[in-house]
Amino acid sequence: MSISDRSAGPRAREPEELPRPAAGPDEAAGEEPGPARRRRAHPVLWWVITVLAALLVFVTLVAPQLVSQLTPGALLRIPVEGLVGAALLLVLPPRPRRVVAAVGGTALGLLTILKIINMGFLEVLSRPFDPVLDWVLLDDAVSFLTDSVGRAGAIGAVVGVVLLVLAVVVLTALAVVRLGTLLGRRRAVSARAVAVLTVVWLGCALSGAQLVPPVPVAARSAASLAYQQARAVPAGVRDKETFAREASGDAFRDVPDGERLSALRGKDVIFSFVESYGRSAVEDPRYAPQVGAVLDAGTRELEAAGFASRSAFLTSPIAGGGSWLAHATFSSGLWIDNEQRDRSLVSSDRLTLTKAFERAHWNTVAVMPGTKGAWPEARFYGLDTLYSADDMGYRGLNFSWSPMPDQFALSTFQRTEYGRPGRDPLMAEVVLTSSHSPWTPVPQLRNWDDLGDGTGYDAAVRATDAPPVVWQDPDRVRVGYRDSIGYSLDSLVSWVQKYGRDNLVLVFLGDHQPAPIITGDGASRDVPVTIVAKDPAVLDRIAGWGWQDGLKPGPQAPVWRMDAFRDRFLSAFGS
Repeated sequence: MSISDRSAGPRAREPEELPRPAAGPDEAAGEEPGPARRRRAHPVLWWVITVLAALLVFVTLVAPQLVSQLTPGALLRIPVEGLVGAALLLVLPPRPRRVVAAVGGTALGLLTILKIINMGFLEVLSRPFDPVLDWVLLDDAVSFLTDSVGRAGAIGAVVGVVLLVLAVVVLTALAVVRLGTLLGRRRAVSARAVAVLTVVWLGCALSGAQLVPPVPVAARSAASLAYQQARAVPAGVRDKETFAREASGDAFRDVPDGERLSALRGKDVIFSFVESYGRSAVEDPRYAPQVGAVLDAGTRELEAAGFASRSAFLTSPIAGGGSWLAHATFSSGLWIDNEQRDRSLVSSDRLTLTKAFERAHWNTVAVMPGTKGAWPEARFYGLDTLYSADDMGYRGLNFSWSPMPDQFALSTFQRTEYGRPGRDPLMAEVVLTSSHSPWTPVPQLRNWDDLGDGTGYDAAVRATDAPPVVWQDPDRVRVGYRDSIGYSLDSLVSWVQKYGRDNLVLVFLGDHQPAPIITGDGASRDVPVTIVAKDPAVLDRIAGWGWQDGLKPGPQAPVWRMDAFRDRFLSAFGS
């Protein structure tokens, strides 16, 4: 006769059935007899599941928000949220206790998901997740996965993430309900434990005790995260109004077209963004020797070809990703550090740097190998012609996220626009993507006349380990970053050396620093910026900027916010 048979409804008398024992203390306290009987029938399994439930709840409460702090020692903490929750469950009757435990467990599960997302944002973008403004980035994350590991891999990852979210929420809710039941059965012992741990927590909080700095023993990370996320909602609403005020004034909007950029008449002006080219690339000892050698050699080669250069730093609004926000900041003269600001910008009539050239009657072109299909924002930025990945004739294999090597993108620009005979002065925005994460495979510089349709790169792509393999070793990732930056800069310098005309003015810069796996925690958001020109009059115009000679800015080079560049450039080269 099974336990479930004994708990069934009316049935025929069974002589062998033992009399039911008197109600125990659990039943007298109002707890269901079923769980108690199951516990007696399977005591080891019951305690194993209970201990696992306690560990799950404990880890979700005390886990720090930074990946670098996820060490065993950092988990030796006392969560104040657990103490408060346990005290609440102790004073509730059985039925309300189960309801509160289920609701609280579900909330804790959702907060755990937010903590994981927040941890990812801090690890990749060096900033916390914004619950109002950042959901749109999920689509970009899926696109990145698709480009890096293929459509099937991306679909599998999305399905896995959805199942993980459901599992975390459900299991956390069940775990809290189970622990609430245990508290009710061991009320006296539980109350004493909560009281003692509360006193210890207060002592650790007042003394600032840390077993693993900078993680405090007196934990309140879950409450802090909930408070941070709650504050982000009204802050996001206020930011829209703040941005509207910032964008309302524009000293250059009403400048007559004939006076715009008059000092650059007859020049070909190219703005080139080098993906993930940050200050760490020229100063971090893990990358600076190799990247610095590329820049020093490039300075000498360009000087031999008659070009001079000046360099400094710009502080980007973002780090780790979101390149379009840096592009928007640089071009608009406004601080664009989130999607809401970007959407507000492109729906306005703001004069961007590229639009200023269009109004001053330059032909305006964008070369964007990382863009696929149409890009509606091109008209807002005043771009007459857009070359996306589909327009460049590349038939080779993708280089992970980057559809093609930078040298091929520059060659396409040379063939279709810059090298076209008899054309008018040109302004171009050229985005170089070979240094985009995951920094593998890294192309090699080739003869400009032998690029063909790009299929010549296929053997090198196939011979390189896939990103998931490379990313198992952080040192390999850092080597890939260093080499990809060197390749992008080499490609650009080589293009100027081979094709640059006397009227060329090149401005190239990084869009943002790479992820903390490359820079480490606490890195600045500065990126190098350089102006290259053959006409001395161009660099004379910026003599007052104090920028340093050469392609490589030194530690004492000036640092501007990126949104300051537009106004200074328009002022320096306008009437």
